[in-house]
Amino acid sequence: MAQGNRYTLKQDRNGMVWDLLLYIPTVTALVAIAANAWVQENPYLAYLLAFLACFFLIAGANRILKTRLMLLPTSPVAIEAERQRVALFLRNGQTLELLKDIKLYKDFSGRSFGLTGLNAVGQRLQFVFHKGQFMLERDYQALQNTLNPS
Repeated sequence: MAQGNRYTLKQDRNGMVWDLLLYIPTVTALVAIAANAWVQENPYLAYLLAFLACFFLIAGANRILKTRLMLLPTSPVAIEAERQRVALFLRNGQTLELLKDIKLYKDFSGRSFGLTGLNAVGQRLQFVFHKGQFMLERDYQALQNTLNPS
């Protein structure tokens, strides 16, 4: 199989700052309101808000560590794409290949996209890529055009 275009990814520090500006106040407000509900003896509301705070903390940490800073072992650090095959090179040295049912999901703002597909054993994998992770904006567009030529 011929090799496709390979794109090396970089850390998206500007995106990380925006994510921090989103998640820190959200989690802080949820914890503060949960504490207030606990003091006012409304434990069910406090539990619900504490759960939401934990959920947003975990989701935000995963987004920042995996997609923005690429620090987790399963974070993609490079991508090689053809129309019918996508190879993802992970930080831990492994390579994942999406071979079937490859779909590209663009967001409305054009700053990120989701990529899903099936590997050789039929397991569905999904990844999110941000515009700030690419060295050049034309690489970001070229990858999307390769995966979704329509």
